[in-house]
Amino acid sequence: MNTAGKAAALRALHVPGNPIVLPNVWDAGSARVVGELFPAVATASAAVTASSGYRDGEDMPADEAFAAVARVVRAVRVPVTADVERGYRLPPAEIAARLADAGAVGCNLEDSDPATETMVPVEEQVEFLGAVRAADPDLVINARVDVFFQGSRSFDEGVERARAYLAAGADCVYPFGLATDAVEAFCRAVEGPVNVAHTPDNPTPGGLGRLGVARVSFGPGLHRLLMAQLKTLATGIRDGGSPYRT
Repeated sequence: MNTAGKAAALRALHVPGNPIVLPNVWDAGSARVVGELFPAVATASAAVTASSGYRDGEDMPADEAFAAVARVVRAVRVPVTADVERGYRLPPAEIAARLADAGAVGCNLEDSDPATETMVPVEEQVEFLGAVRAADPDLVINARVDVFFQGSRSFDEGVERARAYLAAGADCVYPFGLATDAVEAFCRAVEGPVNVAHTPDNPTPGGLGRLGVARVSFGPGLHRLLMAQLKTLATGIRDGGSPYRT
């Protein structure tokens, strides 16, 4: 399947009520595991940066970030969508070009500034997303809405931003930090594909689908679970035990 075909396949998987489920990966090894079981692969910036020795929030140099995306793409046959934060301060056309060079057919883009941890004005974000869309008409854009994370926490503002981003060319919106009891109302109000992260405190992916969600992701959750398990195993070794015996 060529790049345009992979992008179309990824876009078609975003079905409200029957969501695409994306257990986010961080390197080629984790991508191979997920890529054998799911129809698409997504990276999580917080997991990619942690596994590479950087902090989340665009601490990772752009060259290294896109190289990490390329390694994931090379490891799998399915479409790859990459979490590239806010684009590492690159111009929109360069963001699109670097994603294409890496082989990714989708991306996450945030509407808060990692440097200041403040919201970007909606008009500025609309222009930004529109420019990315213009640079690559096939790219599957998942536009993150951060008002519930570090903005006003206003439901109405979140809906306003989500609608504006969809109108600007985004394929899906991601209300990061949206409370579970507001998910169904948000999906109805937005009237477009919505991504919600599955956390220990909210419904299963299937349960989120019944609320109208079109995409379920895990962010850095799997990476953190595995790192916690590794620490437990390493602690047992330090204390004289063996990880191969219970």
